[in-house]
Amino acid sequence: MKTLIAGLLSSLLILPAAARPLLELVDIQGVRDNQLVGYGLVVGLPGSGDKTQIKFAAQSLNNMLKQFGVQLDESNLPKSKNVAAVAVTATLPANASPGQTLDVTIMSLGDAKSLHGGSLMLTPLRGVDGKVYALAQGNLVVGGLNATGQSGSSVTVNVPTAGIIPSGAIVERSVAQLYQPDSDITLNLRQPDYQTARNVVTAINEVFGPDVARAEHKGKLKVSAPADANSRITFMSMLQDIDVQEGRQRPRVVFNSRTGTVVMNDVVRVKRAAVSHGSLTITISEQQGVSQPGPFSNGTTMPVQNSAVNVEERAANMMLWPEGSSLDEIVKAINALGATPAELMSILIALDNAGALDAELLVI
Repeated sequence: MKTLIAGLLSSLLILPAAARPLLELVDIQGVRDNQLVGYGLVVGLPGSGDKTQIKFAAQSLNNMLKQFGVQLDESNLPKSKNVAAVAVTATLPANASPGQTLDVTIMSLGDAKSLHGGSLMLTPLRGVDGKVYALAQGNLVVGGLNATGQSGSSVTVNVPTAGIIPSGAIVERSVAQLYQPDSDITLNLRQPDYQTARNVVTAINEVFGPDVARAEHKGKLKVSAPADANSRITFMSMLQDIDVQEGRQRPRVVFNSRTGTVVMNDVVRVKRAAVSHGSLTITISEQQGVSQPGPFSNGTTMPVQNSAVNVEERAANMMLWPEGSSLDEIVKAINALGATPAELMSILIALDNAGALDAELLVI
């Protein structure tokens, strides 16, 4: 009995995943990024800005001019196609200090055709608490373009109504820390797993001593850390150098129903199964015709709709998957069947319904 238990424990200690740095597996509670958002104006556009029906763009331009002493009648708002109302977003890193710069993203809110060549006017960026944490301004970098002819024909490449300003915002306010300096450090696993949590606790305690780290549950760990700021930084740098064996990954197949994308991780396995897949193609073509009346028949000319329907069925091939087929074997077999991503989704769903797919199906 003791031999059986020892063998079972030794088999449980076999970790299939490679060791990874600790801070790649966990997030430190209280040390997080913060989202900022603002509303501003992009000026200097070559006639590609918001049209006159976008009232809020004209009102924003009028309000900005008032700040510089230009008074305009509210009933006669300025009409300029060189201005576009935009949303401005940025990410404020943890522990960011005033004076540091941030990259900002600008997106059109109206019907502007392109933001290419525009400059963002000074825009305050606010956090969820309504306070201003950064100020953004600068020239846009736009990766798309739009060209319109006089007849209305147009060509659009990528997205011309969105752009970025590298280092376009300056931090004006720091975010208060969410944890007390004398408290324990809380580590949250990015992928909660009992095996990974046990391995993290074991690895930390091997370096710093027993009971320094303890697990509250499979996704949350507590680590005792020094209260002194300098010692705390040294402690965190030592945590960063610890390598941890990640727990066994969960087999998962992810479908994106909008784009037809299928992603599988390497631990997906298929039980012994035979798959036959064929496709049915139905083509319907419409042709317009004219029915002419006979001479002197006092009839009228009538349009005639002619429809042609063609049905083509591709021959179905049978593919046999052996027991425990790996990801490479699955991909090769599906490619041999000539299945499209949409057909691949149907095949994997059918395998799951037949109990031959050892993986979780996730549709996004």
